[in-house]
Amino acid sequence: MIALSHRLAGSLFALAVPLAALLLPAAVLADGAERLAERLKVNGQPMPVASVHETPLEGFYQVRLETGEAFYSDAEGNYFLVGDLYENGEAGLTNLTEQSRNVERAEKLAQIPESERVVFRGTGASRAQLVVFTDTTCPYCRQFHEEVPALNEMGIEVHYLAFPRAGMDSQGARILEQVWCAENRSEAMNTGKRQETISGSADCDNPVEEQYHLGMAVGVQGTPAIILPDGQLVPGYVPAERLVDMLGLAE
Repeated sequence: MIALSHRLAGSLFALAVPLAALLLPAAVLADGAERLAERLKVNGQPMPVASVHETPLEGFYQVRLETGEAFYSDAEGNYFLVGDLYENGEAGLTNLTEQSRNVERAEKLAQIPESERVVFRGTGASRAQLVVFTDTTCPYCRQFHEEVPALNEMGIEVHYLAFPRAGMDSQGARILEQVWCAENRSEAMNTGKRQETISGSADCDNPVEEQYHLGMAVGVQGTPAIILPDGQLVPGYVPAERLVDMLGLAE
């Protein structure tokens, strides 16, 4: 398994403006991406390529591995660029790599059925939905949970996913499994957030471990990790009022 990470490049930037490659037929670009995916090798070993997409930088493609890591390559796979690709436009620098991450993150989260989430919603019409990776042992997660009723009153749903920050062998993981195994998950989540003992087993068929690995794959490094509807990852505790502004719902 080949591991590439942004740490390899530190603060490496690639500033780019749209070039003539944007005018090439889509079929030509698609063929180039497919050929690159087939020829990418390191030390003679094929790389675990998940996807290849064209970029505004002529002759370079964004490659995403099955590990979730991404980098840029020329069309022959001879040169790699590790870091974020920026467009230097009239409005300033736009992080094209982060935009791509947001889209992919939103797509992956959309695949999780509501039956595998712990959902808090108000009685009125829904105006927006937040997906939050959480851990009941996390103080900032408990602080965020206190904001949930206010968010619900403003029409913002909160969909919790499990992310035991100390790993699957931790007490936090077992508590989250108890939450997901409970007949009433929202009440169990409330109990866990109050640091009270949750009655019931943690041995049911539950998605806690799967969600934990998903969180790591989409860039979660700690809790709470708030995902906005467009896929943007907001790490850490954020007050309800600020979230409303970020969602563009402030009156």
